[in-house]
Amino acid sequence: MSLRVGVIGLGVMGADHARVLQGEVRGAHLAATCDPVGECSHRDPHEMIEVVDAVVIASPDATHADLALACLAAGKPVLCEKPLGATAAEAWRVVEAEVALGRRLVQVGYMRRFDPAYLAMKACDVGEPALLHNIHRNAQAPDWFVGAMPITNSLVHEIDISRWLLDDEITEARVVGQDPMLVTMQTAKGVLISTEVFMNAAYGYHVHAELVGRAGTVAMAQPTRVLTNRAGAHGHGYPMNWVPRFAEAYRAQMNAFVAGARSGSLAGASAWDGYAATAIAEQIIPGLASGLPQTITLPAKPQLYEA
Repeated sequence: MSLRVGVIGLGVMGADHARVLQGEVRGAHLAATCDPVGECSHRDPHEMIEVVDAVVIASPDATHADLALACLAAGKPVLCEKPLGATAAEAWRVVEAEVALGRRLVQVGYMRRFDPAYLAMKACDVGEPALLHNIHRNAQAPDWFVGAMPITNSLVHEIDISRWLLDDEITEARVVGQDPMLVTMQTAKGVLISTEVFMNAAYGYHVHAELVGRAGTVAMAQPTRVLTNRAGAHGHGYPMNWVPRFAEAYRAQMNAFVAGARSGSLAGASAWDGYAATAIAEQIIPGLASGLPQTITLPAKPQLYEA
């Protein structure tokens, strides 16, 4: 039987999730949508949660934690776009509720874990990791992208993917600059992580990573399938936002979520991972003004999330 999936929020990400569910996922179909405006089957998200088998949350960030908690209360698997909570405290409430339930029902939408380039990097043996270099550039930040959002909305992707690639926890971080900003982090095993976050790079959306090991290095190739020779130049273009760059990752993430919801064994970033990314970002923020190193701590990981 096809899994009935409902999508809450039909903005950029919600609309794309709905499109993927309609034609690019096996074993599931788009059964309901919920948004306060536009064409949708439901206006009340709690009502929609009750009539579907699984839920995708793509509504505004401030609603994520409460809606994830509603899904847990209803026993429904949920793919929640990042962040899991607007604050670490909110995300921790979701972790506590899932631990009390005793089974994983929450997958957080850190889609880079499903990107072919990152997967290939993780599979490559370059010896003991020593350095990880990350680049995260956007063409232009929207007007509402202010304050600490380069950390809480953008850097969180590098926080999550660095933890995943290295299988290690971040213990210290320091921020230099504003836009671009350079964030240096260190892990419990002593690996150094450098991350450039540039929200107004002008030329396009560009994500890159290189892992330096004791026996070699591995770096992403440019994300393109073709190279052009045109107007006196050789090369390729860049998309203007993240959706085209990670289209394959979003598709793979949704397929994994559906498979996990059907089998009862979710993959991808867990509620713990969602909490950890937000908690680490919050602890980095004071360094944005001071420029001083910030010590990063996390509580003990609940047994539910141990591999």
